[in-house]
Amino acid sequence: MKRRKFLQTTGATVTGAAMLHGFPIGAYGYTPELAALTNATAATDKVLVIVQLQGGNDGLNMIIPVDQYAALAAARPNIMLPQNQVLPLTAATGIHPAMATAQQLYKNGQLGVVQSVGYPTPNFSHFRATDIWTSGSSSDVVWTTGWGGRYLDGEFPGFPTGYPSAQNPDPLAISIGSVVSNCVQGPTVNMGMAIASTSSFYQLLSGGTDAAPATQAGHELAFIRQVVSQTQVYTTTIQAAAAKSKNLSPLYPAAGQNALADQLKIVAQLVAGGLSTRIYVCQLGGFDLHSNQVPTTGSTTTGAHATLLGKIADGINAFQDDLRRLGVQDRVIGMTFSEFGRRIKANSGYGTDHGAAAPLLVFGSQANPLVHGPNPTLPANAGVNDNVAMQIDFRSVYTSILKDWFQVPQTTLNQLFGQHFPYVPVIKQTALATVASATPVPGFTLYPNPVADQATALFESQGGVVELVLLDGLGREVRRLVDGRVLGQGPQRVPLSVRGLSPGAYHCVVQEGERSSSLVLVVTD
Repeated sequence: MKRRKFLQTTGATVTGAAMLHGFPIGAYGYTPELAALTNATAATDKVLVIVQLQGGNDGLNMIIPVDQYAALAAARPNIMLPQNQVLPLTAATGIHPAMATAQQLYKNGQLGVVQSVGYPTPNFSHFRATDIWTSGSSSDVVWTTGWGGRYLDGEFPGFPTGYPSAQNPDPLAISIGSVVSNCVQGPTVNMGMAIASTSSFYQLLSGGTDAAPATQAGHELAFIRQVVSQTQVYTTTIQAAAAKSKNLSPLYPAAGQNALADQLKIVAQLVAGGLSTRIYVCQLGGFDLHSNQVPTTGSTTTGAHATLLGKIADGINAFQDDLRRLGVQDRVIGMTFSEFGRRIKANSGYGTDHGAAAPLLVFGSQANPLVHGPNPTLPANAGVNDNVAMQIDFRSVYTSILKDWFQVPQTTLNQLFGQHFPYVPVIKQTALATVASATPVPGFTLYPNPVADQATALFESQGGVVELVLLDGLGREVRRLVDGRVLGQGPQRVPLSVRGLSPGAYHCVVQEGERSSSLVLVVTD
């Protein structure tokens, strides 16, 4: 077949699902009721990194409810970790020993845990559950757009027409991995570009192409890849960003030893190189461990799941170290998710079956370093169908990150997700002061802090209507100190009683008009 004829007969492939070194471009039908309605593009240098754990991560083997160790051990006698091997996060909660670097990140204030994340009426199919998590839909409806894609579509209307431009020269989103995540799928096209593998990225920088078979069809495939690469609009900007920065952390494993670390290494280089891409999606597979989650003989601290958990922890740890050395650590927040957790009870094959809710991690220098929510409640004698019940809806995490990190208004969030979801303070509220579009309340201070009985909230009022509330780790209001009234102009001193509250971290939020600030208040015995 002549090359011209090959191009003519494969034109639909090039335009409809083209591959640039593994960069697929797909299209889905437009759904009007799901279209995001936002204001003008918000200027921000913030970056969100989404880590997709494919297969269904066993959350009870990652974040261990040590206060219910006996019940968990009874349900998992063949895979349970020895209690003395669990690494502590809090007095009641621990983490798998393979994640020692994650424990250190938690201690250093760079990692938070959100407990029992899920959604009502969970689905146990990998495909459907992944669709639900990546789209941000309820389990009883099907959305063809991704939650990040809808956000980006509102920020950059009309994409891809007119893009790139002088104002927006870079990819809006980049997905790295063998499977293109639906998280950034827009109403008509994917809102970003996808890199099929880390080797594809380095070939892009060098101008090379993926290897093709030494056959006639292989030669034609190599040719078409070359043609597409020459017309790929974002190649130059990615090459320029990569040329401006080099990874500095010595903590990255050798190439090919940790797929997640390899992907995060690319993200760090591009962020530090000045690429204005807002969302990156990375992937790590292998979590569907119905059998041989741990070895049939030997220590339950080792095995397939332990290896994967180690890759998560070590990859994120190297990434955070790199961001710090590159001086961009305060610009990046990350989160993990998996399509579902696993059952409470282990099976006879030294594994676990598809389950419901599970914990997720939020990482970065601006992550709120808390265990958000109590440990899941486990039955004393779990049956084969018992699941971890949802405490926090996954869309609460999504909307809270969009609200605090990208300053998306609540009305827009309601439109993006079809309803309002409770707020979860997974990001340090002090980060608001670094965002140009956020106006903090001057002089907001809490003392004493920590507090056992009563604190005082200090702030400057401009004479507007003030609200002052105290929220728990789930974002639920536990005290309303000022209920939408005018306090007068000037310094304010508001008593804040914590009597009757359980010890732990709370969030005190003050709002006056468009100004808002939040501080963590620690309540002690």
